[in-house]
Amino acid sequence: MPGADAKKYPPNPKERVKKNLEEGRGFRLSTATSKLGGSGKFDFASSNELWRASLDTIDFMPLTSANYSGGIIITDWYSEQQNNEAIKINIRFLSNEIRTDALDIKIYYRKCDINFNCSISIREGNLKKELMKEILKTATIYEKQNKDKNFKPYILTDTQKISKKRNKKKK
Repeated sequence: MPGADAKKYPPNPKERVKKNLEEGRGFRLSTATSKLGGSGKFDFASSNELWRASLDTIDFMPLTSANYSGGIIITDWYSEQQNNEAIKINIRFLSNEIRTDALDIKIYYRKCDINFNCSISIREGNLKKELMKEILKTATIYEKQNKDKNFKPYILTDTQKISKKRNKKKK
């Protein structure tokens, strides 16, 4: 502390930290995050089929931002050809459920002239519909795979196991 009397503070850093915390002049990250509502536990996007399907569908495009907790994916400008046209895709997640109204997709088109004067517009069209269809289709596949992976057959009781063995012997 500027202007503080060194005699009032212990020379050992651990003791200084302890004294500062006791006097309310510091914080610990574990208590600071709990006060902010954070639990220290993180949700990972790999368990969300819609999120994974979206990333996999646009994996050929460079990403500017992918924020799972914010529910948004933003690509950088992308062009397959060496012309002056490019697209940029924003996908906003409105729900984790796999349905058409769970995503808000915006496709920006950029067209530049020779002097790099560019115009940007949002267009509704086939690309948006195809993108939505592909994301939902892929998410449905991921959801099915996840359910199949976690499927556990019912557990037979001892009497059911015995009767099942008897039926096999009779055949």
